[in-house]
Amino acid sequence: MTHTFHALIALGLAGILTACATTPKVTRIDANETVDLSGNWNDTDSRQVAEEMVKDSLARPWLPEFQTEKKTKPRVIVGLVGNKSNEHISTETFIKDLERELLNSGQVRFVASKEQREEIREERTDQAKNASVKTAKSMGQEYGADFMLKGQINTIDDQAGKQQLKYYQVELEMIDLLTNEKVWIGQKKIKKTVVYPKRKF
Repeated sequence: MTHTFHALIALGLAGILTACATTPKVTRIDANETVDLSGNWNDTDSRQVAEEMVKDSLARPWLPEFQTEKKTKPRVIVGLVGNKSNEHISTETFIKDLERELLNSGQVRFVASKEQREEIREERTDQAKNASVKTAKSMGQEYGADFMLKGQINTIDDQAGKQQLKYYQVELEMIDLLTNEKVWIGQKKIKKTVVYPKRKF
């Protein structure tokens, strides 16, 4: 009985020690702090590229030319941003960063994405059937976008021994939806070197 009791205690302690050993250490940091763990595309790259490319886009002639001719702010929508890289990149996060920068600039108006428009149209259809005439929103009143921003992310990797070069090239284009003219083409390059530690045998 005593041996069994001691064995159970030993097993319990072993379980506790194992649980403690496998529990990760979590440290909260500022969301804007730059942290590079693997050298891959991360939240800092997404935010900084969006900020710089939107700033460059809005400083180009297409914007004042449109404002002068139409006497209003252009309506913009962000289309597909393709991931042509050799790693997983959350293009949805990058698109949201672009949308935020465009809208918060105060220089353009923003149109909801294709998926969002479909959801909103379903809501209007439901309102037409179930909401009062005074409060239901009618169909056919949407604003069409004047320009679409779209592009792609490419990468090139070069490695020699323990050192690796990671190169990212982001291409964005602003396209006039009426004429299909490209009114702005932007490019942003990022280079990172990653040095892997020597293995200990």
